[in-house]
Amino acid sequence: MEITDVKVIPVDDEKLKAFVSIVFDHCFVVTDIKVIHGPKGLFVSMPSKKRKDGTFKDIAHPLNNQMRQYLEEKVLGVYKQQVSSSAPAAEAPAPGGEAAPKEGSEG
Repeated sequence: MEITDVKVIPVDDEKLKAFVSIVFDHCFVVTDIKVIHGPKGLFVSMPSKKRKDGTFKDIAHPLNNQMRQYLEEKVLGVYKQQVSSSAPAAEAPAPGGEAAPKEGSEG
């Protein structure tokens, strides 16, 4: 199983950093994945629903550590790339006083 697309929507929040959707093998999508900043750094939180007792239960999740690691590496890699490529253009003007051009994104 291969992750063939990752879409990241950054969020400006202290802990919640982004919403993510991933596509497997060009034919199956999982949405509502979150990138969270926790005490040990960034991690991926799988989609979940709140139970009547107030706890949360994952709706979809990897069944083994190998798949979890693969998913986290892909999601966090795309997140970090997107955040680092958009931050300089949004924060500081390029030399000469003009905003730095944004690089093209894949569709």
